[in-house]
Amino acid sequence: MTLELITVHVTSQSPRYRLLVIIVSNSVRTARRIMSAKLIFIFLVSVLGLASCEYKYQTKWFTVPLDHFGFQRNETFKIRYLENSEYWDDGHGPIFFYTGNEGQIEAFAQHTGFMWEIASDYKAKLVFAEHRYYGQSLPFGNKSLENENIGYLTAAQALADYADLINYLQGDKVEPRYPVIVFGGSYGGMLAAYFRIKYPHLVNGAIAASAPIHMYPGMVPCEVFDRIVTSSFKIANQNCVTNIKNSWSTLRNFVKVQNNSEWLRNEWHLCNPIKNSSDVQALVDYLQSMYETLAMVNYPFESDFLLPLPAQPVRVMCQYLNETLKEKKLLEGIGEVLKTFANYTGKTSCVDYRDGDNYGNLQASGWDYQACTEMVMPMCTTGTYDMFEPKPWDFTKYAEDCYKKYNVYPRPQGARVEYGGAKLQAASNIVFSNGLLDPWAGGGILNSISSSVTAVVIIDAAHHLDLMPSSPYDPASVKMARNIHRQNIDKWIRQFREEQSAKQ
Repeated sequence: MTLELITVHVTSQSPRYRLLVIIVSNSVRTARRIMSAKLIFIFLVSVLGLASCEYKYQTKWFTVPLDHFGFQRNETFKIRYLENSEYWDDGHGPIFFYTGNEGQIEAFAQHTGFMWEIASDYKAKLVFAEHRYYGQSLPFGNKSLENENIGYLTAAQALADYADLINYLQGDKVEPRYPVIVFGGSYGGMLAAYFRIKYPHLVNGAIAASAPIHMYPGMVPCEVFDRIVTSSFKIANQNCVTNIKNSWSTLRNFVKVQNNSEWLRNEWHLCNPIKNSSDVQALVDYLQSMYETLAMVNYPFESDFLLPLPAQPVRVMCQYLNETLKEKKLLEGIGEVLKTFANYTGKTSCVDYRDGDNYGNLQASGWDYQACTEMVMPMCTTGTYDMFEPKPWDFTKYAEDCYKKYNVYPRPQGARVEYGGAKLQAASNIVFSNGLLDPWAGGGILNSISSSVTAVVIIDAAHHLDLMPSSPYDPASVKMARNIHRQNIDKWIRQFREEQSAKQ
């Protein structure tokens, strides 16, 4: 009897998996023939639904101007980019370029498995570029987010960074040598689309996943986001929606009674006691953000994209709220949801509800400034068509709050005017994909604009699931979307090479 020990290391959306497989056989050769290490890997992925692999890349730096559009400040700084050339045919292969969004670039590289999975088929170089003012791409170091330094944080400046980087990757040639396809999800998806619109001579096509380019003032109703959030919970369980809707008044009334705040702190494992109305509002805001986040990352597999969560997290959370609950029982159920959301790994000592939705995986502190300047996206709730307290959109108050924080006033029409809004008939070679479970789909393009600016609607998918690593639990609609992406990539690369041939 021969005992063979095979260790398979899998880096998944949850790093808790480190798997050990023992094969016992009269013949090691026979055992290998029956179940090779590769087959073991496939088997384990199928059983466990793991959704990402360990990706390897080189970290590189590229020097960019502080200000691409003026000539009075000549300072430069370096942005980071991650590069993998393992499969690249440097004489013929394309460059797949991820337009980094609001966070450290590793988080997006690790969760954009679609690019990694198709790289070998296309013999492509992979590049993930970090957005200025995020991660380690800080023009003023630790002082970058101070008011006197933050003014160069704009989408236009970031796109110009990427344009310079792509020009460098092309060898600074007048005639580009390689076709370039850009990819992005969420704000990164917006940037991918805007990149193709602004720099079509540098970019041959764009996959813009979950890009809410219609979420600007006057383009969609402000309540659309939270109506979709509510719909995602209603699909899981109607009682879940009813309980959440009733919980707001229950919570506010509960904390008015002496000693109840201490009970709530202990029951919900809150880091800070609830001392006043400001604390109550902060807790309410945290809970609303929690439900919104759960809908956004309602993936069919375990994920740590924003924070560690189980597969189908909305359904998992609703199991605590699947029957009619009142008073303390209702708050106990909400507490179970809160514990699972904030402490799925069991490593968090308490819930810091005052910290808002500042997810450590992204380090997206600069986004608030962008939302106070050009990325103005109105949000409101009605309490009628959603499960939240009524909260109207008040631009005047929003603008005054921005001025208090950053000494700037928002330009609500700025991004729509600069990038086209819904008027994209002159654009080309962009695919907009949106999952209907994703609240951001309310601001996405759901109908094709032309034969080359097309929409892919994914019925049962959350936030840019089509760019995530493939999983056995992916719905058929996601697989179809990825096939459509590949068909467009094929077409764009073919167009580039035909144009190259015509010039020779």
